Amino acid sequence: MGPKLDNSLKAQVSEALIRPIHTNVPRVAARKYMPIYENIESHDGLLLKFAKLDFHILQKVHQRELSELTRWWNDLDPVNNFPYARDKLVECYYWAIGVYYEPQYRRARRTLTKLVAIITVTDDLYDAYATYDELVPFTDAVERCDIGAMDSISSYMRPLYQVFLDYFDEMEEESTINGKLDYVYCAKIETNKWTKSYLKEAEWLRYGVSPKCEDYKRNATITVSNQLILITSLIVAEEFISKETFEWVINESLVLPASSLINRLKDDIIGHEHEQQREHEASFIECYMKEYRVSEQEACGEAWRQIANAWKDINAAYLRVTKVPTFVLEPALNLSRLVHILQKDDFTDSQSFLKDVITMLFVDSVYSTS
Repeated sequence: MGPKLDNSLKAQVSEALIRPIHTNVPRVAARKYMPIYENIESHDGLLLKFAKLDFHILQKVHQRELSELTRWWNDLDPVNNFPYARDKLVECYYWAIGVYYEPQYRRARRTLTKLVAIITVTDDLYDAYATYDELVPFTDAVERCDIGAMDSISSYMRPLYQVFLDYFDEMEEESTINGKLDYVYCAKIETNKWTKSYLKEAEWLRYGVSPKCEDYKRNATITVSNQLILITSLIVAEEFISKETFEWVINESLVLPASSLINRLKDDIIGHEHEQQREHEASFIECYMKEYRVSEQEACGEAWRQIANAWKDINAAYLRVTKVPTFVLEPALNLSRLVHILQKDDFTDSQSFLKDVITMLFVDSVYSTS
């Protein structure tokens, strides 16, 4: 039907076939729709004017926040303190606005950006730089989360450990104000689980272990850090969340594990398809091929099938929300959207799709659309 459609409808159909609305990042979808809507002959000029004004004002807010966070990052002296890590602050901020883009979530975006930056540096530390013998005391130190553990870790790890301590001190201070101090304990527990899952991968590598698929998934859905990001999102949300709701979302909701699975499997598919999986890393594709003696195509097909089922769990949870307000599930949905629209490892090598998205959201003026 494509060639038979007029230009504006053709553009909408093409975009919808690539990224259905419910799996697209709302801020990205809105920005891309404006020039399409503008070319529809029957468009409402006043509505378009206000839509552009709203986008422009919020874009300026995002630009100021990003400048403030850049100063924070530069003060950490990443070149000297984290020479082994990717410098991806802008991508980290994009991740944060993907979860919470609205103007009232300024504090949440700041905290989430810092967390994703910490996750990125830590991921590179465990995956590509530190030895197993160095990682064991570092993992123990993160569990203690105490300045007294500083002497137990290698000297080059201390700047990152100090960032961990400062981050939790800041979160505790802010959570005291909004009545969520008790929830920070859950974030610390999840951080411990996350670093231990990294250590488990390092242990597999050290002893040449090829994990079974379910063992890999159980561990890798923690290393992907979705659960940590989502728990933190609830802690820093502007809205008050009762203890019962907080515990239900973490322990009973299908949305959080489904989001983690989507993130994990999509990351593995991308790494495998574009040969960006580090040689020593396990992946669902490799594990499934070995365990079930199937082809690469069949293993990728199984990964996509499980992703589709995970989306069904998320959709069903939204259709049947009874115990909790919808807004507590939105961070998990939005995080799944962020991963779902990636075409390759854009976070590490953001020179194509993600670069264009970041430029569109943070650099180009919405008034340039026509």
